[in-house]
Amino acid sequence: MNMSKCTVLLLLLAVAVWHPAALAAPLVKTGAQVLHDGGYVELGCKRVGLITNHTALVEGTHLIDLMHRSGKVRLAAIFAPEHGLRGLEEDGVQIGEGVDERTGVQVYSLYGKTKKPAPEMLRDLDLLVFDIQDIGSRFYTYISTMGLAMQAAAEAHIPFVVLDRPNPLGGDYVSGFAVQEGFGSFVGQYPIPVAHGLTIGELALMIKGERMLPGLEGLDLRVIRQSGWHRGMRWPENGLTWIRTSPNIPDYETALIYPGLCFLEATTASEGRGTLEPFRVAGMTDVTTVELIAKLNGWNLPGVKFESAVFTPRSIPGMCSRPKYRGRVVSGVRLVITNPAAYRPVETGVFLLSAFYSSLDKGKREEFFKREGFDRLAGTDILRRAIQEGMAPEEIVAAWGADVQRFEEKRRRYFLY
Repeated sequence: MNMSKCTVLLLLLAVAVWHPAALAAPLVKTGAQVLHDGGYVELGCKRVGLITNHTALVEGTHLIDLMHRSGKVRLAAIFAPEHGLRGLEEDGVQIGEGVDERTGVQVYSLYGKTKKPAPEMLRDLDLLVFDIQDIGSRFYTYISTMGLAMQAAAEAHIPFVVLDRPNPLGGDYVSGFAVQEGFGSFVGQYPIPVAHGLTIGELALMIKGERMLPGLEGLDLRVIRQSGWHRGMRWPENGLTWIRTSPNIPDYETALIYPGLCFLEATTASEGRGTLEPFRVAGMTDVTTVELIAKLNGWNLPGVKFESAVFTPRSIPGMCSRPKYRGRVVSGVRLVITNPAAYRPVETGVFLLSAFYSSLDKGKREEFFKREGFDRLAGTDILRRAIQEGMAPEEIVAAWGADVQRFEEKRRRYFLY
């Protein structure tokens, strides 16, 4: 029987309606998916220590369970970063240790007293594997955990394998001041801009290649690449399902906003913690919302508009137990993303900081910045001082151009895609 092209097209559309997955397979295969599909040959039946959390899914199943079932991997230890193995702990909460119920494998915490695998934790391992979804922002501590684990692997003379995953912000967006000497911390461990535009595997290669941490010269570093990812691809284009990467990053848009709004954590302004819209709303108890919104919208920032928001932060176990202004009415703004591809998160954060600061009277301005914490997030005191001195936000953004240019010249050496 002959079928017309129109009939075939209608049948395909019918299949898509009844079975959406038939036409909606992810465009990107993560490094974990590639490893699994290949039968784990890269691990060679070695005793594996897996540094991971709840984001390490392959087609809906956790990599821990897939490795355990495969019979091809000897999973000997599991290491959990900030927020814990299941990603349920709040920011800053120390993570305990235990045993994974499904596999009986020992779970070690890398957030708390121990941030770097101790020699005794690695004694019976042949290699370390890292698989965690990062969000492309320097503040996110998963990349600090990765670097310290790389050091531990080098000291133990075992290979370190990174299972690559997409950078949700894409591979072209680089922005913000780089961390200056003397301002390093667990939320700014490397001399890189706020948004680095690298995948987790590329960043690992750069950390080693640029000697951002000591003792990595002899590390056997391997990256299992993704397939289907390209540098201009932001998260919505890759076809993968978003997994809440931490309690206050529930979706991609929040991850997109976060690199700029995170600065507010170290100020007297609320960054929306204690609400169901963390980082999407921001405010204070003593600002004039109408003037604030008029100023922000008057700048015509790309990809975003600002609306009035009134909210009351409350204790939300598992997200934020003690938010700023708990139980008090806060007035401020809601960020509405109008064009995710055009949105510039770090730049928007600087404009928002400037708007809040300039809206306060002199006494409140002196209290606005939590100096040590803010400079640690910014990786420098330049940003804080520029705002305090009244520099226009567009001039501040231009001031980090030299940092970005230097970083761009170096990072290209580590591109995998």
